[in-house]
Amino acid sequence: MVAPTIIGLVVLNLWPFVQTLYSSFCEHLGFGHYSFIGVQNYKDMFGNTEFWKATWNTVYFCILTVPVGIALALLVALLLNARVRFKGGFRTIFFLPLVCAPAAIAMVWRWIFNTEYGILNQMIGGKIQWITDPKTAVLAVAIVSVWSSIGYDAVLLLAGLQNIPGTLYEASGLDGAGKIRQFFTITLPMVSPTLFSVLIMRLMASMKIYDLIYMMADETNPALTDMQSLMYLFYRSSFVAGDRGYGSAIVIWTVSLILLVTLVLFQGQKKWVTYDV
Repeated sequence: MVAPTIIGLVVLNLWPFVQTLYSSFCEHLGFGHYSFIGVQNYKDMFGNTEFWKATWNTVYFCILTVPVGIALALLVALLLNARVRFKGGFRTIFFLPLVCAPAAIAMVWRWIFNTEYGILNQMIGGKIQWITDPKTAVLAVAIVSVWSSIGYDAVLLLAGLQNIPGTLYEASGLDGAGKIRQFFTITLPMVSPTLFSVLIMRLMASMKIYDLIYMMADETNPALTDMQSLMYLFYRSSFVAGDRGYGSAIVIWTVSLILLVTLVLFQGQKKWVTYDV
């Protein structure tokens, strides 16, 4: 019964990863042919300043998006879990960005960030070059990423909030605990498993960011070097420059970073995630 899933996992995930790992030690000769060159791709990669800049951009993007995104998603989940009218409508509104095409989202936000006609500059009364200024380019992409992911994360956290027994709040209320005390002693510990899952997924998604950068910036953008992520650098190396061996090395490096961060989080979650009901 699990054979279709296992076959799909091997064919679509495991085998491509093995091929990528092998090609990272090779030079691409074209038409699917490779020549083994050892660790030369990794030497070139670690000696490339553009690679280290992309690595820092990826880490910086995670720092900008993950804490703020999860905090806002938790706030939205708490509001949606409250006794308010049209709760179902609000849930739909917050979830809508997830079902919108990324290309449509990027185009709308490009107009919002437009220097001359963008509504954001019109509201603040300035002419900030959000997408083309190296100081604000990563921030602009981070804003779009957080905005588009809040709804999905909020729905997951809302499911965790609704699994908390109401008797816990009733008992703590009888003991004189206020809303803030209940949040830190009941809500946060009880929703921590869901919060941890959302944290893992959001970190992985942030470290693999590519589509928003590709659709919000072009090759002529002066801030491209300051905003390109590891996955965007992989795209440029593999499909623009045609050096798929070097691009594969970037992928393996990215997977290694994700694995390292995941292992650290799984070790640290023992101190703050509560699995006992």
